[in-house]
Amino acid sequence: MRIINWIHTNDDWTLDVSFADGEVRRYDVRPLLQREAFKELEDVSMFKTARNGGYFVAWDNDADLSADTLYLEGVPITPATQTN
Repeated sequence: MRIINWIHTNDDWTLDVSFADGEVRRYDVRPLLQREAFKELEDVSMFKTARNGGYFVAWDNDADLSADTLYLEGVPITPATQTN
């Protein structure tokens, strides 16, 4: 699954991600913060460095998550629940 257009980082360590099939899903990163690769993302300013890599989301500390994980484990959201 490909990420298109945008990702949005929310202050509660969730990501809103727009996918090629038109789905928008919210993924909660908080459970990953205890893992070494994601520990630096506890700093919200580092978390906010997330960028769209097409088939993954990457951060400035070299942590990344695959689009498939974000899609399969993310919760579908409607445009009304998206954070602007």
